[in-house]
Parts: sequence; C-alpha cells; structure tokens
Amino acid sequence: MVGTLQAAVVTALIAVGSFFLIVGTVGILRLPNVYNRLHATSKATTLGAASMFMAGAVYFLPSGDGSGLVSLVGIVFLFITAPTGAHMISRAAGKMGVEFEPGVTWPSRPGDRDEGD
Repeated sequence: MVGTLQAAVVTALIAVGSFFLIVGTVGILRLPNVYNRLHATSKATTLGAASMFMAGAVYFLPSGDGSGLVSLVGIVFLFITAPTGAHMISRAAGKMGVEFEPGVTWPSRPGDRDEGD
C-alpha cells in the first residue's frame, strides 16, 4: 500500500513539474522581451524544478541513506538563487537600455510626481 501511494505521489509531482517546465519553455519562446521571459523562467521553471526535486525526495527519503535530503537541499538552493538571478538579469537589462513593450511603464507610487508637474 505504501509503495503504491508513494508511486502515485511521485508520478503526480513529476507530472506537475513537467507541466510547469513546459509552460516555462513555451514562455521563453513566445514572450516578446527579456522582462516577460524572465517571468516565465523564474516562476514557471522554479515551480517545475521544485516539483521534480520534491518527487526525488519522496522517492528517496524512505531509504534512509540521505539521498532524499539532497533533493530538499536542491529546493532550498533553487528558491534562493532563481529569484536573485532573475533580479540581476532584469537590472542588467535595464542598465543596458532594454526597453519595455510599447505603452508599458513602471507603476507609479503614491506621492510620485508626474513629469508634467
């Protein structure tokens, strides 16, 4: 019974992970600029890879030899590095002068003055 439940959970996590990885790949191919593509890579692929790591943890943790712990450490590493990397790429693109899509601007904050004031 435990083996069947474990196999079902691993299969579900792999299916969810594959879905998010495919969505991230389609986002990279279809979205128009670096800022939109960053959203696809940092969100969808982080969830996809984390689901794959979690499937590894569910599969290997019961063995008790520490193999599943590596997957959990991978999830922590992924959640620390992926947003940081996306932020750095976004800042570099902004400093290089990569433009937003036409008609898209930074949101204004309360108290900011318009250029016309």
